[in-house]
Amino acid sequence: MVIEKRKDDHIKICLEKEVESGDTGFKNISFIHNALPEINFDEIDVSTKFLGEDFKAPFLITAITGGGPNSEKINKNLAKAAEELGIGMGLGSQRAMIENPDLKKTFWVRDVAPNIFLLGNLGAAQILQYEINKIKKAVEDIKADGLAIHLNPAQEVIQPEGDKNWSGVLNKIKEVCFDCDFPIIVKEVGCGISEEVAKKLENAGVAAIDIAGKGGTSWIKVEGYRGSELEKTLAKTFEDWGIQTVYSLVQCKEAVKIPIIASGGIRNGLEAVKALALGASLVGMALPLLKPATQSSEAVKKYLEKIILELKVAMFLVGAKDLNELKKVKIIMKKE
Repeated sequence: MVIEKRKDDHIKICLEKEVESGDTGFKNISFIHNALPEINFDEIDVSTKFLGEDFKAPFLITAITGGGPNSEKINKNLAKAAEELGIGMGLGSQRAMIENPDLKKTFWVRDVAPNIFLLGNLGAAQILQYEINKIKKAVEDIKADGLAIHLNPAQEVIQPEGDKNWSGVLNKIKEVCFDCDFPIIVKEVGCGISEEVAKKLENAGVAAIDIAGKGGTSWIKVEGYRGSELEKTLAKTFEDWGIQTVYSLVQCKEAVKIPIIASGGIRNGLEAVKALALGASLVGMALPLLKPATQSSEAVKKYLEKIILELKVAMFLVGAKDLNELKKVKIIMKKE
């Protein structure tokens, strides 16, 4: 019940409170307008491949929830929209499901999304507590295609019930990568990943990295809303902590060869294009989809269709007919 209550708290806070951490760095990225694009807008191709899977657009709905009273509806609506749009989806932490198998239904989406690229999810601090067979079973039970392990030390250290022992996490990630026959993606949750950490993760055997930089949802802020006066003070002190999304993306792209998912405060298709031009393989979004997901799959789909249209418009205005051409477009990065 403690985990279920926490999940419910998280959703409520994200829907009702100011939880974003501010500037992502995308305002410092711009393109040169192409007045002669020489392409047909209707023929712009935004499809891609990620870890061998086909995506009709380069988007991943990143982890939002699972295990709480409202999670089943939210996940079904997200998954159904992802299926119809041909994009991927990640689920929230499955810790709740492992500890209470009755909560599996809040993570089960294959009935509405049999074909999407689907990621399970466990916390880095929590995998220390589980044997490999239990981790594998969590992925198999929801018929996921891979597992996202989330790095959230800033959240855990502020969270009233947080796991503060992170000794041995990297070795456990290596063990999971070695023993599992599905891809392991490691993601932050809003504080970004540095080049040093990215290199360690690549060497550990992870298949891809989701940088989840500063600028989107701040789980420091979220936990501050839940905590005691001391924890509220800690959250206030560290609310600006982290690496902005743009700078985390640039660092990681230069440091590793594995695919990178750019997430963390991306709120429109133009920012998505900037992330893709900087080298991201996919763009991840979560918070903007939460409110639509409480309503219907159509509301989620409508929001994402707007983002995809904006993506195509930006590609048209730089003269890129597909994502490969987009990566060759000149980028202007202003110094702050």
